Amino acid sequence: MMVVPCYNEELRLPASDFRQFLCESRFQFVFVDDGSRDKTLDRLESVREGNEDRVFVLRSPANQGKAEAVRMGINFALDQGADFVGYWDADLATPLEAIPQFMAIFENRPDLDMVFGARVKLLGRHVHRQISRHYLGRVFATVVSTLLRLPIYDTQCGAKIFRVRPGTSKLTAEPFRSRWVFDVELLARYIGQLGSAQMAAQRIYEFPLDSWEDVGGSKVKPLDFFVAMRDVTLIYWKYLRAL
Repeated sequence: MMVVPCYNEELRLPASDFRQFLCESRFQFVFVDDGSRDKTLDRLESVREGNEDRVFVLRSPANQGKAEAVRMGINFALDQGADFVGYWDADLATPLEAIPQFMAIFENRPDLDMVFGARVKLLGRHVHRQISRHYLGRVFATVVSTLLRLPIYDTQCGAKIFRVRPGTSKLTAEPFRSRWVFDVELLARYIGQLGSAQMAAQRIYEFPLDSWEDVGGSKVKPLDFFVAMRDVTLIYWKYLRAL
């Protein structure tokens, strides 16, 4: 099951792309409307129409942030007995066609617990990001990699899938401390669960995306970089300092 967090996505969510993908695949989606004030809910219901067995729409009465929306969707998927659960950005900056690619990696690597998208600008791939966001992202990723002691390239790409294991539900059992860099907090919880970053590194696979497009209208602004850095420090002290 793929969780898609949504907040005021009426103009950014490509409903036709989701409907087409549903026609061509058997994947299930959980859309979480995080207290949107526009017509996002109507757009989500248009995707669900005719796909009621594979599309679920949850609604939060108030905006709680992407972290809580993702957590709500993942917990719902786990309650439904999903074997795999992940989350995907509503604007499809990462195309839906990458989902089968992620699943193929899981099929070939039964030792893996997680597959993450990585926005790596390589020849032959179409990865387009604003220059400012790219360089701020590289600084952030370097700091996170150092604190987690995990050689991860891109923690913040909104395309991730997890294999459901006995301990998976514990990763989202409690609300996240951070509203925006919850991806880092989830990783910190996972490392703490395993006992070391070295063990985590053996069970996570970063997939260089074939395509990623920086879609306008993102809720994340440049000044949020400093909030994110503060949150990462707090995450380190809460989860990793004693390891």
